[in-house]
Amino acid sequence: MSRAIASHILVSTEQEALDLKKQIEEGAEFGDLAQQHSQCPSKDRGGSLGEFGQGDMVPEFDAVIFGDLPLGDVSDPVKTQFGYHLIHVEKRIG
Repeated sequence: MSRAIASHILVSTEQEALDLKKQIEEGAEFGDLAQQHSQCPSKDRGGSLGEFGQGDMVPEFDAVIFGDLPLGDVSDPVKTQFGYHLIHVEKRIG
């Protein structure tokens, strides 16, 4: 089974996610923005979700994590039932 180590920022609107992605592209630190803006408890860890397996997350999230997003890049906003995520994949295992 494939596994990954990833972080995310969860916000309510696509516009918030787009604004945060722009800040990251302009040099802001992903973890700092996660701590300041994310609505997920993972914000206390800079958005880190740790290591998890394929199928452990909702399908839309999994598709990005185990898809073709280059390691180290930040995804475009991903909509799930929780809101909008910016996803940063640190490592894929297997």
